[in-house]
Amino acid sequence: MMKATVLVVVLALALSQTPGCEAFAGFSSSSSSFLQAPSLTARQAATKGFFASEESLITPQGFGFSAPASRILSEAAGSYHKASVSDGVIEVTEAITGAAASDVALVFDENDQLAGLFTESDYIKFSTARAKASKTEEQSASFLLAPVQDYVTPAKQLIAITAEETANVAIALMKDSRVRHLIVADTVSKQRRLEDSSEIVGVISMQDVMSTIQKDERLSFSTLAQKYPNIKDPFEQMIEEVKEVNDELANNPEQTKQDILAVGTSVLFVGAMAAFFSQVGWLHDHADLVMIGIFVLGYIGIIFEEVFEFNKAGVALLMSTGLWVTYADFFQSSGTASEQVLEQLGEQLAEVSDICFFLLAASTIVEVVDLHQGFKVVTNRIQTTSKKSLFWTIGFLTFFLSAILNNLTVTIVMVSLLRKLVPDDNDRRLFGAMVVVAANAGGVWTPIGDVTTTMLWINNQLSTIPTVTELFLPSLVCLVGSLAFLVNQVEEDEGSAMALPEATEVSPRATLVFWSGIACLLAVPVFAEFTGLPPYLAMLTGLGFMWTLTDVMHLADEKEGLKVPAALARLDTAGILFFLGILMSIGVLDKSGLLKDLAVYLSNNLPSLDIIATVIGLASALIDNVPLVAATMGMYDLADYGTDDRLWQLIALCAGTGGSILVIGSASGVALMGLEKVDFLWYARKVSVGAAVGYFAGIATYLAQTAILSGGSILPQAAVAVDVAQQTVQAIM
Repeated sequence: MMKATVLVVVLALALSQTPGCEAFAGFSSSSSSFLQAPSLTARQAATKGFFASEESLITPQGFGFSAPASRILSEAAGSYHKASVSDGVIEVTEAITGAAASDVALVFDENDQLAGLFTESDYIKFSTARAKASKTEEQSASFLLAPVQDYVTPAKQLIAITAEETANVAIALMKDSRVRHLIVADTVSKQRRLEDSSEIVGVISMQDVMSTIQKDERLSFSTLAQKYPNIKDPFEQMIEEVKEVNDELANNPEQTKQDILAVGTSVLFVGAMAAFFSQVGWLHDHADLVMIGIFVLGYIGIIFEEVFEFNKAGVALLMSTGLWVTYADFFQSSGTASEQVLEQLGEQLAEVSDICFFLLAASTIVEVVDLHQGFKVVTNRIQTTSKKSLFWTIGFLTFFLSAILNNLTVTIVMVSLLRKLVPDDNDRRLFGAMVVVAANAGGVWTPIGDVTTTMLWINNQLSTIPTVTELFLPSLVCLVGSLAFLVNQVEEDEGSAMALPEATEVSPRATLVFWSGIACLLAVPVFAEFTGLPPYLAMLTGLGFMWTLTDVMHLADEKEGLKVPAALARLDTAGILFFLGILMSIGVLDKSGLLKDLAVYLSNNLPSLDIIATVIGLASALIDNVPLVAATMGMYDLADYGTDDRLWQLIALCAGTGGSILVIGSASGVALMGLEKVDFLWYARKVSVGAAVGYFAGIATYLAQTAILSGGSILPQAAVAVDVAQQTVQAIM
């Protein structure tokens, strides 16, 4: 068996260099290091086999190191012994050392809550304490009657895994934590502890895990021997299997696509570097075309992120770097960056940093609230037995929540809630689509709701009070129009009322954190209005307050998982870097004057700014609205279109709500695709028309509202709204 184990490790080394065999990439040449599996996550271990197809598997998925804990449990010799805290140590010891019993006991209190784990190691500690403290036979006898609860390993110290996690994860946890047993439960915390709602499935030991792995290894070697009867050396059999796998991968269309992308990207990168260092004269003469080409290529990479399998944050950063290098060294330049370009770069970085720090602080505050389950303060108040009533309730709740929180976070929270409220998959997808529409509409009418409105607000295109008062009604009409259309697809269950789960109790700490977080978010525009300081400083102040508050709250219990550092670890850092790359890219296009040229073209070819804003909104259904709004900010000068001008308000409304028309048009929609497996065509067939109805209804409402506030008649504006819709369609066609 030792030889077999060595061969498995050697094979792991070979496979770690083989494309498509990532499952073994975390293992290294020593048994100690491969047990740690530092680069292997639980999801990777559970979803990736060693080879491309089942016909060529040495150890198939779900076996060996990828065996799930549930299978290890089913093959273990015995289960755990269930004991009470009042049971004696000797009684429990006899139970776990019996011939047909497991070697562990789970000790529960009078409320059937887990108090701790008792093993032979705990009995040794008991015996040691007994030997030291007992000076007479009477004292020694009294120890035998001691309750087991005095000697268990407390529940809060136990290490746990889920039933889906795999053998290599279990081994690494046992090694790192220096334990021999793991609790298997349906849910565990990120700190590998049991949660209050966790349901215990069983207990596995190191012996159970290794027994399953070794049994699978023996089966694997037997399979190889049968497959290659003419090869006697097991190592040579493995090498032959690796060669066969590589041949299969070479004929795999997915692998071919990856190879083409890798070669194409390499050629493009090398060509770009060669052109830059050679200082080709053509680049100086056509720098504007090069910048447009870089932007278009970068945008294609961002839009088709899933196809190319590139992270859009990396593409955005490369795009911004390429644009700034081209602008500094080739665009009306002698070959190096001038003082003026360096000054422009500093100014742009300062502007972008405002937004990035704002998003960083706001997202962290929301994560802290979520870690403390503070959103239960709101969700516990939902009470209805009708699907259609729940549809409207969730819609309006999402609408108002996204006005004070970012719409991406609200979408994630509400979809998580829907999993408890709406068990049917088809119904839940429709409810989730409604959440996307409501979140995007609700984020428009406050400076802190949607990132595009925040961008316009931070750059003084919008101010707080006019944004709230003049965009609230159009946003609300957009929501109502879309929901009125979509609710017709909701079918009530015949003969039975909809049953909601019982509301769970919210702890005082969760309530305190929730209202403190909301207060910090709501105080941002007030702080900015009264002090005149940038909004990001107000948001950082709120983050500092929440940081101090949670540190004080958990000073005694040392719950690191509920403090701000844990929230920071959960942040979408890649998303913030994406904003950085996009905004820096748009900034250099603005500095070069290319956006001004685009603004002139649109103004000359589209009859009104209302149509331009409407087209931008429709474009945001296909293209991320962040770069669209950033580009628009550079296209039109604040000196020509002042703060709270009709153009900026329409752009905020259109860019925010237009992204709901297609599922890929907003961060909320993309999140829904991942959370509920909603595909593009389903959304287009079921939701797009309803979202478009709300979109145009919101624009019409804004135009009518503007006419009334300015003292004009609503009829001319209604005609303008119809004309805007018609000309927009013509402009797109």
